[in-house]
Amino acid sequence: MSKYIFVSGGVISGIGKGVSAASIGFLLKSYGKKITMIKADQYLNVDAGTMNPLEHGETFVLDDGFETDMDIGTYERFTNQSFTRPNSMTCGAIFERVINKERALGYQGKWVSIDHHIPGEIVNWFEEVSKKEGSDITIIEIGGTVGEIGNGLILEANKMMKLANPNDVIHIHVAYLPVPPMLGEMKTKPAQMSVEELNKHAIHPDFIIGRSEVALDDVRIEKLSKYCFVKASHVIPAPDVKCIYDIPINFEKFDFGKKILKSLGLRSKDNPLYSKWKKKVEGIKKLKQEVNIGIVGKYFKSGNFDLKDSYVSVLEAVNHSCWEFGIKPNIHWIVSDELEKNPNMLEELGKLDGIIVPQGWGSRGSEGKIMAIKYVRENKIPYLGLCYGMQMAVVEYARNVLNLKDANSEEINPKSKNKVIHLMDSQKKLIEKKEYGGTIRLGSYPCAVDLKSLLYSTYKKYGNGLYHTLPDIDERHRHRYEFNNEYRELFEKSDMKLVGKSPDGLLIEAVEISKEKHPFFIGTQYHPELKSRFLEPHPLFLGFVKACMKKK
Repeated sequence: MSKYIFVSGGVISGIGKGVSAASIGFLLKSYGKKITMIKADQYLNVDAGTMNPLEHGETFVLDDGFETDMDIGTYERFTNQSFTRPNSMTCGAIFERVINKERALGYQGKWVSIDHHIPGEIVNWFEEVSKKEGSDITIIEIGGTVGEIGNGLILEANKMMKLANPNDVIHIHVAYLPVPPMLGEMKTKPAQMSVEELNKHAIHPDFIIGRSEVALDDVRIEKLSKYCFVKASHVIPAPDVKCIYDIPINFEKFDFGKKILKSLGLRSKDNPLYSKWKKKVEGIKKLKQEVNIGIVGKYFKSGNFDLKDSYVSVLEAVNHSCWEFGIKPNIHWIVSDELEKNPNMLEELGKLDGIIVPQGWGSRGSEGKIMAIKYVRENKIPYLGLCYGMQMAVVEYARNVLNLKDANSEEINPKSKNKVIHLMDSQKKLIEKKEYGGTIRLGSYPCAVDLKSLLYSTYKKYGNGLYHTLPDIDERHRHRYEFNNEYRELFEKSDMKLVGKSPDGLLIEAVEISKEKHPFFIGTQYHPELKSRFLEPHPLFLGFVKACMKKK
């Protein structure tokens, strides 16, 4: 039977609960345990596909096409393993299962209640995942914070599992300890109150991770121990770090992994994985040389605040590749809307070593992205376009090189005479029916790469044997629009080559400008950033970063 670790958060959201859970997963894996992870969210959305990235962060797409929470991406990057649809549980999916079961007489005419059958189905979900994956330990992160109404059902499931198997279930609570500037003292009361909320559900944490700007001192540790009824040795300080991949190393300073295994009655095994991780993190701390990379997007602003969660996978993929080459990434966030208002900002792009235009939707900011792409193409600045970034590169080239002045994407201007990017045939009826959720081209699909292309040589050089099926690759997708094949012949005669295609040759997966005309200009319909890992950077990002280093 699998052991279970529940990870909850308190006081405020966004304190690093997902990274803490992922770090625990990595540590337990480094001790030789087979782990799996589940993100349990209270929201009633069945998946994360239709959520605004400014409100919920990036939508992370799995190999099986499921659109999930960005925390699953964190799990994959830390544990270096891929997850599937069952690893993401939402209360919306649970309610759907219960209602469908009731409609099929699965409850044999019994009264179906929220307080009994919903938590029971949540337990079933967790146990099904553990059994299917054959994990030694299943780590379940509870989204949001304790005290929220929606989380009561998940906490009830936690309580039911603890009652049934008290030696196989533990709870780790991540709580924030603020240091108000006007007081100059770290306060434990918010953390105590969040633990009190857990206690109301008859859950007593086995460990408390104390998140704070600075490390907890002995006074604060003893206070949390006393008032939260947790061993002092089970209060784990977790101060802010410059690099999130330093968190497992910080945890190990307190033998956190071994303490967890002991609490679950498990023994540890030696594994070289941790040593490799630690060596890489220690190297990152010593980096001095920088490379300047711009990310041109539009999902940055939330009121008066700048957010990066909308592009977290792109950011991490850049980090992974820069660190692999022993350089420090210096990221410049460029708002495409502002480029449209102030074209003089384009000159600032000339100071950068490379530009990425990542995923996006709709017309807002599209012209700013096209302006940026034109500038980097003409000034031979390394460029990587991802999904929408590839589509805008095609539009820019069609307008300014192929002389199709009104060229556009059908998504942006359905009335354009030259829709070089258009709606996929399979999507038209779905759009008419307003079926948006989970209906676009999602998940891992094969792509045949042109043997003479820069794309191929990049995969070949930096793939580290992971892409042994070359020239065929498998990458993750999330799109509704595609390259319009009516313009294929026109592009094939130009310097923008169509270098990646679906196995049947019908769908264009990647474009590039020939190496003779540009040092590095590649656009992909797929999302390579979704498969980049801390210990295994994606080859396409490695190639891009290397080109940026050469420009520098």
